[in-house]
Amino acid sequence: MLPEATAHYRPPAPERDQRIDWPDDFGLRFTLFVDAEEEFDWSRPFDRANRSTSHMRALPQAHQSFTDVGLAPIYMVDHPIATDPCAIEILGALVAEGTAAIGTQLHPWVNPPFIEAVCEANSFAGNLPPELEAAKIDMLGAAITRAFGAAPRAYRAGRYGLGPHTLATLESRGYALDTSMRSLYDYSGTGGPDYSHLDVGPFWCGPQRKLIELPLSSAFTGVLRGHARAVSRLPGAHLFARAGLLSRVALTPEDMPVEDALEAIRIMAGDGVRLLSFSYHSPSIEPGHTPYVRDAADLARFYRWWDAVFALLARMGARPASLDQIIAAAWATR
Repeated sequence: MLPEATAHYRPPAPERDQRIDWPDDFGLRFTLFVDAEEEFDWSRPFDRANRSTSHMRALPQAHQSFTDVGLAPIYMVDHPIATDPCAIEILGALVAEGTAAIGTQLHPWVNPPFIEAVCEANSFAGNLPPELEAAKIDMLGAAITRAFGAAPRAYRAGRYGLGPHTLATLESRGYALDTSMRSLYDYSGTGGPDYSHLDVGPFWCGPQRKLIELPLSSAFTGVLRGHARAVSRLPGAHLFARAGLLSRVALTPEDMPVEDALEAIRIMAGDGVRLLSFSYHSPSIEPGHTPYVRDAADLARFYRWWDAVFALLARMGARPASLDQIIAAAWATR
């Protein structure tokens, strides 16, 4: 068995010629990536035995709330989902009706081949030896292809765990888009990657620059946001958030107050961001599986968050963007 990994990855910031400038007719768009994954206790160590996907029975109702506003969610499927007959049937029906797309999400601790030690550092797939990371990506891609009849085109490393070899592997396997980089976030304290230096702008990456990188949308809000990068590195920086002076806000209902999210949307749109990327974890659609939705009241709050966000986006004239539309628009700029 391979030992625990220790390194972490800091991808280089894109050069100007790597940046993707959306076509003039693209407008302001938004999309939704769903981390479609197994249920597990987030407060406990990782365990290969945690493969339950019972919450997927609630997915059709949740899905409808997104298709009602024209979204075609992109479900980033991991190995337990891709090999569960019930989950395959539910997601397959949504894909068949044209209201969903399927991507890949790698949780290495539940994705064969099982060679590495199960530990926090190895939960970031990019820390694994490149041959093992590639083997896991290949086995997951094959499972998704069998389950849904087409090879996945989008990838997300579970826990945002890219490594120095991941993008080359994805590009060589024909992936079109990666969405593993969480702009403004740093996971190096637990052995993961550091994306704190990246903004939300999309860019071409991979050895041949044929892979679209679409970082998850995050923004600093508050009166100190003009000095955010310097202030956020200061000891006790969390006190600025408590005082309402500086907050880092990701576009997710999970642990992000709705008023903060609405402000972040306004800021990003005002700064010229043309594509807003939202996300959530699929177990959050049923109480009791994530720290964000523990009971019925939390679930009601989850849906109210989306109602408020969609209302603002409608007022701003923002339109949904599907996976195919995003890929086509990026390639139209080449």
